[in-house]
Amino acid sequence: MLPQFQLAVDVPRGGVLFALPALLAVGLLEGAEGLPLPPGYYGIDSLLMLIAFMALARLESVESLRTCAPGEWGKLLGLDRIPEVRTLREKIQLLSQGDQAEKWSADLCRRWMEAAPTEAGILYVDAHVRVYYGEQTKLPRHYLARQRLCQRATADYWVNAIDGQPFFRVTQAVDPGLIKVLEGEILPRLERDIPGQPSAEVLAAEPLRHRFTLVFDREGYSPELFKRLKVRRIACLSYRKYPGDDWSAEEFVDGTVELRSGERVRMPLAERGTLLGGVLWVREIRKLCDSGRQVALISTDYQSGIGLLAATLFARWSQENFFKYAREHFALDRLADYQTEQIPDTARVVSPARRTLDGQVRSLTSKLSRRLAEFGALNLNETIDPVKVDAFVAKKSRRPRRDRTSAGRTEDPEGTTQSDPLSSRHQGLAGRKPISPAEHPQQATARHAQDDCLSRGNGHGQYPGTLSRAPGRGSQLATRDLHDRSRFAPRR
Repeated sequence: MLPQFQLAVDVPRGGVLFALPALLAVGLLEGAEGLPLPPGYYGIDSLLMLIAFMALARLESVESLRTCAPGEWGKLLGLDRIPEVRTLREKIQLLSQGDQAEKWSADLCRRWMEAAPTEAGILYVDAHVRVYYGEQTKLPRHYLARQRLCQRATADYWVNAIDGQPFFRVTQAVDPGLIKVLEGEILPRLERDIPGQPSAEVLAAEPLRHRFTLVFDREGYSPELFKRLKVRRIACLSYRKYPGDDWSAEEFVDGTVELRSGERVRMPLAERGTLLGGVLWVREIRKLCDSGRQVALISTDYQSGIGLLAATLFARWSQENFFKYAREHFALDRLADYQTEQIPDTARVVSPARRTLDGQVRSLTSKLSRRLAEFGALNLNETIDPVKVDAFVAKKSRRPRRDRTSAGRTEDPEGTTQSDPLSSRHQGLAGRKPISPAEHPQQATARHAQDDCLSRGNGHGQYPGTLSRAPGRGSQLATRDLHDRSRFAPRR
């Protein structure tokens, strides 16, 4: 049915009509005719406008329409009434079938980039974690910085403009991490869709020229990734891990930096060339804070000014603000539906048995570190006499036998050393295994960055064993030296 608007008085939520020109300007109805919706009373334009008006009215779900007058909402769309909740759910399910909705969204993103080529030249990439509280599937656990907890969740990788406006997102059922998602799915799309990229002739004539710039946090820190991006003529901007010693205060020069909001602030900055990871020379820029702390950032953009790079990275909070605003007002964390999907058998997830052993290894390693600290703190601070030396030797050599188990070796009460079954099981398990659809019908277990580093590191299985031998040698040396009382005899 074609919309027909009539004069009306006191229409609830009529203020959303002021946003109608903006919705049309961003292309809400462009290309919508290709969406899979059979002919009916409610056309595709009316449905899209209804969903957009619901978002503007802060209605978080379709279920919220049950408390709204359908006739009053119909006046906003030029209809006698809006569809009931069940009908609207069926229409949305039809629109979600196939890949037509994804193609329509990709066309919108391409038009947005073409309309703002400057904003599309610098893009922020970050992951947003959506917590899942249901029980239909065992989702992987992700660390939520805003809650400081590890909870079952999914990861959505968003690509935003420099002002925080979103372009598109990539949802990962099995989260392989930012680096793999960036190279596997985001970069091919950006290289194809970003307008105004320099031609191959221009790139060949200007060795320092880049196509566009990607800005991300420390999750994407990898010298090898930076090198691969440079080969593809893509600049990157991020914080530096392990910056090392502070630079001299004389290197910092006060300057006026214009932020993305247009505000001008004073910012002491310094710059050096740094060989990152022994594979790539990058620009390292540091900002000197009022507290004396130095914030280090790195970039492979060799042409932009130092102030522009600093302002660009510090404006990354615009993307974080977008996440916060969308969570509070547009139900960003809400599930679209409760359906599950089968994960391909080719996907690999972290072995649950390996994760359990990782926790045990870390627990024993921390206990061993505390015992080593206690062992090293024992000193003989009194006068040298046989009685006190004997008491010190007994205290120094009094250490638990079976309790002092590490992931590598144990000592029995007789003092002999044997291999630890925990270490054997830990080394025998693979870090990742093929996914089991029965265990994860929708999502698969992803690896937290810290756990992945600990489990796959070369020295993870051997490190506790190396430490467990140290107290034995140290105790033997202390016992041997202190029993030789002639070494502590008073000198005359």
